[in-house]
Amino acid sequence: VQLQAYGGGMVQAGGSLRLSCAASGGSFIEYGLGWFRQAPGKEREFVAAISWRGGSAYYSDSVKGRFTISRDNARNTMYLQMSSLKAEDTAVYYCAADRSFVRVTTPLDYAYWGQGTQVTVSS
Repeated sequence: VQLQAYGGGMVQAGGSLRLSCAASGGSFIEYGLGWFRQAPGKEREFVAAISWRGGSAYYSDSVKGRFTISRDNARNTMYLQMSSLKAEDTAVYYCAADRSFVRVTTPLDYAYWGQGTQVTVSS
């Protein structure tokens, strides 16, 4: 499966942004999906994950209550609605997919990755 993340940009602190991840070349519903981010000089970190049919969602403590992950299997697209953005949310955001959905917070457990989209939050 090929993934393409888009929707990043620059926003002021307290603002909102919605990221999208479009998938092609595979059966979308067979994949658990995740969002990760990486800030300069830091390791890639887990943001959120969603199960195959969207029945289960997981969030890092740093984004819980502010971000919402969702998926539209009919459109082969996953979303990340980000609200109350903070300067520390600034990073390149990546979407990822894998048929398994066990260690959802671990980047190594995702076989497929999108190219990343930059989110910059100005304070």
